[in-house]
Amino acid sequence: MDKERIQKVNTISEFHQLRGLQPPEHPLISLVDYGLIKHTPENSQISWLQNYYTVGLKRNISGKYRYGQQSYDFDNGLMSFFAPNQILKVEYVENTAAPKASGWLLLIHPDFLYGTALAHKIKLYEFFDYSLNESLFLSEKEERIVLDIFKRIRQEYQGNMEMPYNGPGNGFSQNIIVAQIELLLNYAERFYQRQFITRKKVNHETLDQLESLLNDYFNSEKSSGLGIPSVQYVAGQLNLSPTYLSSLTKKLTGESTQQIIHNKLIEKAKEKLSTTHLTVSEIAYDLGFEHVQSFSKLFKSKTSSSPLKFRESFN
Repeated sequence: MDKERIQKVNTISEFHQLRGLQPPEHPLISLVDYGLIKHTPENSQISWLQNYYTVGLKRNISGKYRYGQQSYDFDNGLMSFFAPNQILKVEYVENTAAPKASGWLLLIHPDFLYGTALAHKIKLYEFFDYSLNESLFLSEKEERIVLDIFKRIRQEYQGNMEMPYNGPGNGFSQNIIVAQIELLLNYAERFYQRQFITRKKVNHETLDQLESLLNDYFNSEKSSGLGIPSVQYVAGQLNLSPTYLSSLTKKLTGESTQQIIHNKLIEKAKEKLSTTHLTVSEIAYDLGFEHVQSFSKLFKSKTSSSPLKFRESFN
């Protein structure tokens, strides 16, 4: 089988050309009407490596997006976020009976943000790494807020196109647009926090699944052959991104996914120390540690006691 081709899209102008759109009105920022994008069969055979940020709000998407290593279904009112240098694939499905796809894509080249505080801050918004099957759903009120900001951004760069382009932005106009982008991202942050609350039952079910996954992993002694489960591993088993899972566990338990894995390790270690005659080295190996010193150090940091002293307390 031929290796799947990856199309690198360096500029917003290249995106417009590839998707059959008119050239962008500004080379570093563009608000695209999603209904005007042309989907062709050959585009479904290509993965895209884009060099700009995308904030999307889409409806009636007939198909799937593949972001990183996972596929995600899109539904009405879904807001999505893609960062530069991420691989994206669109598997477009023709459906004449479905309503026409609609929405907006805000494309922001990193060069537009240079010289502003947002150039660094934008990398701190965790939702750019979120698994999209847990992406952002909006209420009608929230959607109106997002659309209003989109329109203000477009009005600003359209209204100042008579000014000559001479760098990432045009002075005051750039500052206004960057302020609107930051406002958009701050609202998205708020909406995500709301989603964590409204999806409380689902999120607690995810915690239950995480607990069951870790119990099965250690009880089946996978750890002795595969090592300590990583955050990436458990997130993959739950069909979530590592960043999203850690955000969820932090929100609900106050602990990161890594801390939860370590807590489970210590729980299993205590069980083995108190109910078996295995040596500390054997227990460390069974739990996935390559070096007993690493096991002893973690155990003491969590319990304020060495493994041997803990065992002695039961004799």
